[in-house]
Amino acid sequence: MRARGFGRIAAIAVAVAAPLGVGLVAGPGAEAAAATTIYYTSSGAPDYVAQIDQGAANWNAAVTDVKLVKRSSGATVVFHEIHSGGSYTQTDGHGNGNVYLDTSQVAEGFDPTRIAAHELGHNLGLPDDYDGPCSELMSGHGPGTSCTNAKPSAQEAAKVQQLWRNGFGGVKGVGTRVTAGVY
Repeated sequence: MRARGFGRIAAIAVAVAAPLGVGLVAGPGAEAAAATTIYYTSSGAPDYVAQIDQGAANWNAAVTDVKLVKRSSGATVVFHEIHSGGSYTQTDGHGNGNVYLDTSQVAEGFDPTRIAAHELGHNLGLPDDYDGPCSELMSGHGPGTSCTNAKPSAQEAAKVQQLWRNGFGGVKGVGTRVTAGVY
């Protein structure tokens, strides 16, 4: 009788917890790792706040091991507006960097949301792939001004998931500063 009572209690607990989004641990080692939060600010690029926020939202929709969160101060990824030279990122690839969004590229017809999401990709550890198709966010300016895709491909999202699975802590090269190519 007690076993049946316990079974009913467990079933009720699952029925109540599931709709509330409460996860039940299946056993040892089944815990999901917490997402790493990277804070960004768009205050240095006032003409592109909405596009930067959308670029971050696109990454947040594609990956779960790292989240981009807007913050007005104390951010580790900082956007700046520049007016020539091409958009680029100075980053360590581990969620720390300065993104320079070139207004002249937007004037030429390049999509600012794509540029912002592309540059965030560098801060998440991805390199340029200018020969890639429009469906690859990291192909940057390669596909031309007609390409407005601002979402990472499944392969790009999987690579970021792999890089950030453990918070990107033990990766060789941490702390080195690299400048990602011009968008």
